[in-house]
Amino acid sequence: MRSYLEDDLTGVRLVASDMDFTLLADDKSMPEGMPGRIRALEEVDVVFSAASGRPLYTLQDMFPESRDRMAFITDNGAGVVCRGDVVFKSVIGEATLAELVAFTLERAPEAVPVVCGLERAVVPAWGRAYDDALRVYYHEILYVDDIGSAREEANKFTVYFPENNSADAYEERFAPAFGGRLSVTCAGVDWLDVMNRGVDKGTGIARLCEHLGISPADVIALGDTDNDAEMLSYVGHGYLMANAEERMERFADFRAPSNNERGVAQVIDAVLAARRAPAR
Repeated sequence: MRSYLEDDLTGVRLVASDMDFTLLADDKSMPEGMPGRIRALEEVDVVFSAASGRPLYTLQDMFPESRDRMAFITDNGAGVVCRGDVVFKSVIGEATLAELVAFTLERAPEAVPVVCGLERAVVPAWGRAYDDALRVYYHEILYVDDIGSAREEANKFTVYFPENNSADAYEERFAPAFGGRLSVTCAGVDWLDVMNRGVDKGTGIARLCEHLGISPADVIALGDTDNDAEMLSYVGHGYLMANAEERMERFADFRAPSNNERGVAQVIDAVLAARRAPAR
């Protein structure tokens, strides 16, 4: 794969970054100076977007200084917000949600089902044992005795696998059961996400591009794993992080430095340099 330094960045209008193992280092820390970089991008007519499986309320908490000047592709594309305007949301039907909960409780007893509401996550009371892991992604959690009877407007259903076996569960159980009618993806070794059919980070970027009136050809997307595949393939500048697995190389054209090297920040700095350069 080619280095991002070989790419022509002069026409870039949107930079969309995954969070875990992409923007965030392994210790979950954010690169220093991100609010300043987001402001600087805005000054050269470039929008920065987080593109994550996390819900809107958690992502907004992570960008307290920038939330009103950037975009959010949330819940793997099930929600799109740009500078405070709701561009899109996709709500899972009650019957489908109940089916997903029942299936997980029966067929994946080693895992924790999470109903991802627009304003909070709903988790069975026994899942409180994993609160530290859950709260990294869901800052608002309601624990209930009977998750099967929970009635929550949700745009994603996710499953937490404490044994880090989400890929096997995807292949052997969830994809065969739901892959034909829902969007099912692994979001790391310990998470499996389910959204309405046609919902993924790629379609989230498509909706954001339409809202902004820009072409996908002028978009950089940065990611590292399966739930980033669609957006990496969709945009004109697909950047795979250096820490990503080799199997992901088919989805992107360029390599960015690793998350621990603050690769996203380095790419943003390169975009700023290209956009500020005088025209030849």
